[in-house]
Amino acid sequence: MILGSASPRRKDLLAQLGIVPDLIAPPDTDETPLRAELPRDYCARVAREKALAVAAGPEDIVLCADTTVAVGRRILGKPADAGEAAQFLYLMSGRRHRVLTAVAVRRGARLWERLVETQVKMKTLSDQEVNAYLATGDWQGKAGGYGIQGLAGAFLPWIQGSHSAVMGLPVAETATLLAAAGWPVFGERP
Repeated sequence: MILGSASPRRKDLLAQLGIVPDLIAPPDTDETPLRAELPRDYCARVAREKALAVAAGPEDIVLCADTTVAVGRRILGKPADAGEAAQFLYLMSGRRHRVLTAVAVRRGARLWERLVETQVKMKTLSDQEVNAYLATGDWQGKAGGYGIQGLAGAFLPWIQGSHSAVMGLPVAETATLLAAAGWPVFGERP
């Protein structure tokens, strides 16, 4: 079992299923959106490309994922700096947005994929809340500039969908994909 992600959240979510990866090997893939690429297509493509980029043997199971925040057709990736994180937060402030998480599982030449969409509402943020949040640095390395599992969880009064997908890995769907690939999620481990 190879986890193609450096995300500690994904590792923790896998642990909920009792799975400890044998290897953590995040691939070096270009996550730049293609021209006019829609958020769902982008997210699924990036997860697929990550899974295909991980070096693995024919019987190894590779698990990769991508989480994307979207406001309408706009993709909000990982902010480059605090200024961009602030732009993202103000854009989402007081409105709903989508969190898309695509999971790709590969074993040999076979690939299983699933995309989970969760609707999230962010409360209207004050300048004080945005500045205090940015000062924590919790926005760094997170799609849309926030993580539901941290301080920003206080900004999110409502979600419809998968909480674990917003964190970076939809647990139920991941279990189904791993079982399809032959990983004994609810049985004896190899």
